[in-house]
Amino acid sequence: MRFRFVEEHRANFPANRLCDVVGVSTRGLRAFRNRPESRRQRSDLVTLAHIKEQSRLSLGSYGRPRMTEELKEIGLDVGHRRVGRLMRQNGISVVRTRKHKVTTDSDHKFNIAPNLLDRDFTADGPNQKWAGDISYVWTREGWLYLAVILDLHSRRVIGWAVSNRMKRDLAIRALQMAIAFRAPPTGCIHHTDRGSQYCSHDYQKILRQYGFKVSMSGKGNCYDNAAVETFFKTIKAELIWRRTWETRRQAEMETFEYINGFYNPRRRHSALGWKSPVAFERKVA
Repeated sequence: MRFRFVEEHRANFPANRLCDVVGVSTRGLRAFRNRPESRRQRSDLVTLAHIKEQSRLSLGSYGRPRMTEELKEIGLDVGHRRVGRLMRQNGISVVRTRKHKVTTDSDHKFNIAPNLLDRDFTADGPNQKWAGDISYVWTREGWLYLAVILDLHSRRVIGWAVSNRMKRDLAIRALQMAIAFRAPPTGCIHHTDRGSQYCSHDYQKILRQYGFKVSMSGKGNCYDNAAVETFFKTIKAELIWRRTWETRRQAEMETFEYINGFYNPRRRHSALGWKSPVAFERKVA
């Protein structure tokens, strides 16, 4: 431990002075440097290499718990403390920042549906409960708006669309993608906030056509749609806030890659037993 202390601080102080302070000899320090690495040190180097690779594959989004589960999945017998130590010692961390823009326009005269979901974001199987919302990405060309539909059984994104305007056609395109992908049965609950995009006659007409049960959040209560809010918080922290977007097209392509290349097939969720949405659905099936 004393030799390690000298090695860690020799960039700031002369090695011979540090040896005197901790009570070791410079000859002993040279022997320490030439000593073969221990089995634990070699194991740490292997584990660290996997941590760096998984951090890259996860877009730098994995903290200690998800990283540990990922390493166990590929066959490494590691614990949370060891993973946390290696990440901390090597500066591997999750960076989060924040911006804000209001996207819900509830000042309209459309009809409002009751809250059938009542903050129960669980479902026994797919296509029982869907939830949707709209968020935003800032680019140098201006705002890009993102609408998504999630299946609450697996938190999988089953429909999404982007536009430079936050109009009802944006929400409709996301809904149509989800319907085409899932062909939901009659009685599936469709939950959103009470924004004008979701309350519009055109959007409600599609819901009636496919037999959805319509559910809406209380006024100004983000907790009533917490599952989708969590998704937006995740994609912003792991992708959107980390970069400066030059064009809307660039942001759209990266969003597509994040959803279809990482979030749905790879990203682990604690609520799903540390499985990805796709893996969770496969296990249940």
